[in-house]
Amino acid sequence: MSSTRKLRVATVITRFNGGAGQVALNGALALDPDSYERAVVTGGVGMDSVARTSDAEVLYGDEAVANAAAGDLTPRAHDAGMEIVQVRPLVPQIAPRDDLAALRTLTRVLAEGRYDVVHTHSAKGGVIGRIAAARAGVPRIVHTWHGFPFNEFQSALRRGVYIRMERAAAKHTDAFLAIGSETVTTALRLGLATPERIRLSWPAVDVAAYATAPGSRAQARRRLDLPLGVKVVGSIGRLTFQKGPEIFVRALAELPDDVFGLWVGGGQMADELAKLTAKLGLTERMRWLGHRDDVADVLPAFDVMAMASRWEGLPCVLVEAIGAGVPLIATAVPSNQDLVLAGETGLLVPPENPQQLAAAMAHLLDDPAAAARMAERARARVGDWFSPGYLGKQLDETYRGTSKRPHQR
Repeated sequence: MSSTRKLRVATVITRFNGGAGQVALNGALALDPDSYERAVVTGGVGMDSVARTSDAEVLYGDEAVANAAAGDLTPRAHDAGMEIVQVRPLVPQIAPRDDLAALRTLTRVLAEGRYDVVHTHSAKGGVIGRIAAARAGVPRIVHTWHGFPFNEFQSALRRGVYIRMERAAAKHTDAFLAIGSETVTTALRLGLATPERIRLSWPAVDVAAYATAPGSRAQARRRLDLPLGVKVVGSIGRLTFQKGPEIFVRALAELPDDVFGLWVGGGQMADELAKLTAKLGLTERMRWLGHRDDVADVLPAFDVMAMASRWEGLPCVLVEAIGAGVPLIATAVPSNQDLVLAGETGLLVPPENPQQLAAAMAHLLDDPAAAARMAERARARVGDWFSPGYLGKQLDETYRGTSKRPHQR
């Protein structure tokens, strides 16, 4: 590929939302539109009315945007001038019939798009997207690992299947971006990538957008109708097993009555968590806020950000909280320790341990001076490497790089 001509790049992602979606969008927005034509190819989550009343496997442009799920980022990408393609069979859950249909349809979409680069994100979109791109004859294929779909909480059989799938897709990948140092280490130890094809990356967040202005804490608490004088521990994430929301609420139950809990994000565990909250007697001081588009306005309400995740890559919400000056608690899982240095920039706790999570919450709430010192050190640790502009430079260098997939050597 020429180093100067305009390149057509397709970002392929199963669900264009959450942290992975935000990183993908921020990177695409940071690309010079004079050098790149940008497209987003996303999955069929949210394809409701049109999907049920038509036989279309693929939706484009305005029609695709109209069928995006709640919280989907395709409207923002579309407003920025990106092409939008929605592939109905590309769904998050494992479904062999849909997966084969997604591979066929995506191969056709990528071939017709005549893309110079296909950049995949997420586990499902990453595997199907890279194989489809190779079948479509795409010259350069890039993948971002935001973490891995395999983890210690799975059976050995399931973990082994996921690793074999990653190895198969890696054979069709020219270059990798890996979010967090532990992701790089795991990929190299498992032989998923050769050294010249992998590059450390970070979640791209516009930190300045989360910097709190004077009075924003009080404004955020009034907006959420919180009682005066309460202490607030918050978290952000989908209501899924991975994020451990039930661990968070059990930790809250260990704390005094003047400590309130907030959780931003919706998901499949919402009903289960409402019942658990009532059972624990926390209905008055635990707020499940659901999906919100105003996270930057809500974060200042937190005295402490506490993540209870069982596994992670390196979540954007940690960087967002740092930008807002909120002290951090995170589980000691890869790659949280890239940002949360134990006792220095925050506190680390073991996963699946509500008692130790509660103790860490109490420590930071009871010692605000120490919490403020940690928050200040965390802010100093987040430099240009975490900015969308830096990611844009990484992408430009990676898209025009020379590393080659094994099947092209």
